[in-house]
Amino acid sequence: MLVFALAILGGGVQAQSSVQPMLGSTTSVQVTRIEPHVTLGATVVPYKEVTLSAQMPGRVEYIAGEEGDRFDKAAVLVALGDDELLAGRRAATAELANADSAMRAANVQYSRELYAPQSRSSPGGMGLPSLFDQMFSKPMGQMMGATDSTVERRADLYGAGARIEQARNAFLAAQSKLEGIDAKLRDTKSLAPMDGMIIKKFVEVGDTVQPGQALIKFADIEFLQIQAEVPARLMPGLREGMVVAATLDVRKTHVPARVAQIFPMADPERHTVTVKFDLPKGAPGAPGMYAEVRIPDVEAPVRNLPVVPLSAIRWRGSLPGIYVVNDQGEPELRLIRVGDQLDRDTITVLSGITGGDRILVNPPADLSSGWTPGKGTR
Repeated sequence: MLVFALAILGGGVQAQSSVQPMLGSTTSVQVTRIEPHVTLGATVVPYKEVTLSAQMPGRVEYIAGEEGDRFDKAAVLVALGDDELLAGRRAATAELANADSAMRAANVQYSRELYAPQSRSSPGGMGLPSLFDQMFSKPMGQMMGATDSTVERRADLYGAGARIEQARNAFLAAQSKLEGIDAKLRDTKSLAPMDGMIIKKFVEVGDTVQPGQALIKFADIEFLQIQAEVPARLMPGLREGMVVAATLDVRKTHVPARVAQIFPMADPERHTVTVKFDLPKGAPGAPGMYAEVRIPDVEAPVRNLPVVPLSAIRWRGSLPGIYVVNDQGEPELRLIRVGDQLDRDTITVLSGITGGDRILVNPPADLSSGWTPGKGTR
């Protein structure tokens, strides 16, 4: 009997020792002080984004590229037809040349009147009558008050000066008309306001557009931002320059985000404030993607929560659980309620385990146990 009992006991010890290596490494659950916060859904947006619209009516004749193509600042992105404007420009150029000729002719006439007054010139005719008229008729007329050569000369000079002014005004009008056509010609081309890429096209070559119609959306995506609508009650916990935790939808990447801009007023309908956060350069995201930011909640109390490795959690359908090693050294699966992920490797637990519990860090995939309800976190 004694030999049989020892054999049974020895077999039990051997079985228990063979089970322990199968469980893998274990760790003690640590409790961490967690500042209260609220996780909000947000959207990744470009650092700068503009929508280029048509300034002139016309037909689209040129589009520089497709969505995703990059262009330097001042590159032509969209061009409209300008044949009619070019014809008008040639006509305006001819008007400007005519006005310039008229202005130069008026200046010549003024100089002639200044140095060779017409009021002193003798009328045409035979030599003796002209001489008689120059020597007797005009002086006699001035003596009798019929004429005044000084007044006539001033009037002629004033008329010549007025013709110069009119010619100059006509020249300026033609020049302004030409400048207006040049401005319209510039409006037929949409230039890149910065280095960036086309992120959306609203038209194609051959489309007819009207002023104000959107053509393309152009953005600088070298740097990205997160835009979130933050409830007004959470705003006391935010200030420009502070860093908060953010999660991108691409592989659930955790990155720091810096508060870049807080809008000065809240939305009157949703009672939220728009806040923009700067993302690190090279963050794995694109405009329009989903993201989450953790906003501090200064009104909520500070909590001490257990923190466990992500590898320790096993999902049974939609229910998360953790294998806890009991006093007998056996694993038992406990249902837990997970909190927020702190980084790539750890996550908080709201209920199901307590600090000091021994858990399996990476339990085997074929390990099974019945569900054992655990006590809530205190």
